[in-house]
Amino acid sequence: MVKAEVELTEEEASRLKVLAAERGVSVSALLHNAVAGLLTSPCPATDEERRQRAIAFAGRFRSNLPDLGEHHDRYLYGDLADDHLR
Repeated sequence: MVKAEVELTEEEASRLKVLAAERGVSVSALLHNAVAGLLTSPCPATDEERRQRAIAFAGRFRSNLPDLGEHHDRYLYGDLADDHLR
């Protein structure tokens, strides 16, 4: 094991102590678990990756409203929605 020193604010240290006590573990075990979770979870997506996913997602759903792109606000707020449902 490698020893690491971490500086925490008073509030962070206090909240970690409370959380550790609630879970019945030491603060050290709590931190070990947090680090393990961080290292095993996938890295957060970059802004570019999020943008590419949004572009890929767009267009996957089709609407039966041919003018939805032009009048989306009116459909959203009900101006045309009632007419369409009749």
